[in-house]
Amino acid sequence: MKRSQIILLLLSAVCLGLYFTIPSIQTQLNLAISILCSLNLESVIAYLREFGAYAALISFLLMILQSIIAPIPAFLITLSNAAIFGWALGALLSWSSAMVGAALCFFIARILGRDVVEKLTSKKALDTTDAFFERYGKHTIIVCRLLPFISFDLISYAAGLTSIRFWSFWVATGIGQLPATLVYSYFGQNLSSGGKIIFITLLMMFALSIIIYIFKKIYDKRVRIS
Repeated sequence: MKRSQIILLLLSAVCLGLYFTIPSIQTQLNLAISILCSLNLESVIAYLREFGAYAALISFLLMILQSIIAPIPAFLITLSNAAIFGWALGALLSWSSAMVGAALCFFIARILGRDVVEKLTSKKALDTTDAFFERYGKHTIIVCRLLPFISFDLISYAAGLTSIRFWSFWVATGIGQLPATLVYSYFGQNLSSGGKIIFITLLMMFALSIIIYIFKKIYDKRVRIS
């Protein structure tokens, strides 16, 4: 067993040990997961605000947590950060914490391998993601980051199983997530009833544009083959 595998397994063992031996940690972690899984933006915002001056730290840790426990959508945390800290600081917090989470997923996959990733995600989802990487390569990272209903954490895990170098993945991740983070943060700061309608419309436009792009690629490939 490689040294990196041993270190990662020891860190995992320590985290699990803290979770099962300290009731307060277990309670808070279960509550955080429950709130994120509820997909309720107001609940996430209220939960973070309860921590006062430590809200930014908790948000940072939540973003990493949701990265590991795919496929919880990260944009809920991004919207919450903007609503609490404002557009600029919220975007910076969301972007930096997502980068750390993505890197962690990448190295978990690269160090521990496919069997572990399948347990953290699912074999079917991973197989589907593999097909995206075979067809679009590194562009998969940028494309999927623009779609809020596709787990980018799953993409990060899958990237770690490919031959993509970490720095190529890191740069593509940073570029791919930046536009979406800025847009989500802007609307997160202005989520009035009208803002929600605009935000949902924008997401639909993002999704439509990517779907058109994918179908065009498929069509072009079939034309070349024929």
